[in-house]
Amino acid sequence: MNTMNINIKINGTPVTVPAGTSVLKAGKLANTKIPALCAHPDLKAWGACGICVVKVEGSPKMVRACTTEVVEGQNYITHDPDIVETRRTTLELIMSNHPNECLTCPRNGCCELQTLSAEFGIRDVPFASGVRRLPEDLSTPSVQLHPAKCIACGRCALVCQQMQDVWALEFLNRGDQTRIAPAGDVTLAESPCIKCGQCSAHCPVGAITEVDETRKAWAALRDKSKEVVVQIAPAVRVALGEEFGLEPGTLVTGKVYAALRRLGFSKVFDTNLSADLTIMEEASEFIHRFTTGGELPLITSCCPSWVDYLEKYHTDMISNFSTAKSPMMMMGAMVKTYYAEKAGKTAADIVSVAIMPCTAKKYEIQRSDDMRSSGAADVDLSLTTRELARMIKQAGIDFVNLPDEPADSPLGIYTGAATIFGATGGVMEAALRTAYYMVSGKNLTSVDLVAARGMDGVKIASVKIPAGGKEIEVRFAIAHGMANVKVVMEQVRAAKAAGKELPFHFIEVMACRGGCISGGGQPYGSTDEVRAKRTAGIYKDDKDSVIRLSHENPSVQALYKDFLGKPNSEKAHHLLHTHYVPRPLYVK
Repeated sequence: MNTMNINIKINGTPVTVPAGTSVLKAGKLANTKIPALCAHPDLKAWGACGICVVKVEGSPKMVRACTTEVVEGQNYITHDPDIVETRRTTLELIMSNHPNECLTCPRNGCCELQTLSAEFGIRDVPFASGVRRLPEDLSTPSVQLHPAKCIACGRCALVCQQMQDVWALEFLNRGDQTRIAPAGDVTLAESPCIKCGQCSAHCPVGAITEVDETRKAWAALRDKSKEVVVQIAPAVRVALGEEFGLEPGTLVTGKVYAALRRLGFSKVFDTNLSADLTIMEEASEFIHRFTTGGELPLITSCCPSWVDYLEKYHTDMISNFSTAKSPMMMMGAMVKTYYAEKAGKTAADIVSVAIMPCTAKKYEIQRSDDMRSSGAADVDLSLTTRELARMIKQAGIDFVNLPDEPADSPLGIYTGAATIFGATGGVMEAALRTAYYMVSGKNLTSVDLVAARGMDGVKIASVKIPAGGKEIEVRFAIAHGMANVKVVMEQVRAAKAAGKELPFHFIEVMACRGGCISGGGQPYGSTDEVRAKRTAGIYKDDKDSVIRLSHENPSVQALYKDFLGKPNSEKAHHLLHTHYVPRPLYVK
């Protein structure tokens, strides 16, 4: 890795940057904004939009800042009248092929093209309109494709191919007939799409968006014949505040509870409690397999995009998948059985709503019949963090100044182990905290498993657990960003094929980079800088928790004592576990 620094100038101001730095990034380091639409910190730049043009002093040519590496001693001019006019003309050309439908677009107010057009004062477009009325793709319950709004920046295809290794999106045709669509020109539902929503999270405009179900939520809240119960996921509490001007990572748990009550939800529960429940089931499952010679490695199953990916790309590993449902689905089952019983209601009396950082959760609630273990849909509606923010704004709630409120009993108490589910490595760390106790009969001296943390695409480590007078070693791997999964899976396959000892006993996978903190339904603008702040908020919540171990959650203990019996009991399996089936990459 080249760590040599070089000296350049940005608009005459000296700046030292690492060799290999692009002019675009160098400008940021010099506190100079160079506008761009196609470039994104997560992706390899390819110079599609042409808005980031700059000049190199002494040369008559303009170069694209995102794909041009700085050269020792050069002075880069990022703004002058010629450059501004070129950028304005480029924007006008893009606008001439873009629908003028800002008021009805889901990205209105948070669209990068809209923002740049305002900054450049574009009031009319001097070019003939080339807007094509292309059909929308509304085939999945998670994300929708609006190709007429596509500006051909390529972010969605690059994310789908490079970061996620799914290859569901591609550019079709050439020239002015170019359009973005699933490979093979099928619908998203027919393609390998895993509904992760990273395409929509990275799209700068409204060409790909989540399926908006806020009107369904409002309709449920108006129905006086139903009790509408809500749960919130771990990652929501460190990101929702961004929609109201707060710094990424700001912990707003109590304000979220308060806002949900003001929206009209009768009970506000916390998915963190069912994350603790998930650990009890999953850690028990792991210990059983580990100590009885069961199928290993055990692979976590909390991420619905990963479940979809595994059922399509890694069908030979289905027997390695934990049968434990995700925390969202476990909470849904408990709401419509355990809570319903306590409240004297039936599953049909309750509308179960989940607030999630993830677009794939909209798919998960209908993935299989196991998601109806209560006799009805365990979760009726899954809304993203962005959708909740819109509802709060629609209701005129002053979110920032809301007083903190607690969650409701009996499904509101959670531990620090549960809240770290929101970050990559969190599920593994939480599970190992409890697995250690289940094997050794005592808690870890330090519950902070630092080896499970961080932004490396693949993390590999081990933990030693005392058992019967000796120590047993549990080797684990953690992968996030779907393209990193292949490395781990191939190591397991190679060991099995050679009859060698398994490299890992336990594997955690999260589809999105950083884990749920940058899920496809989180506030727009996720970068590693934002991810770091959200992750810090997650670990602060854990550190500040009075209880940091899932098996010590008193509400979970009561749940087993009064209702479920014990982890992996017959009743627990019926309500809290699922199964998997191979699925084709392309649906005919």
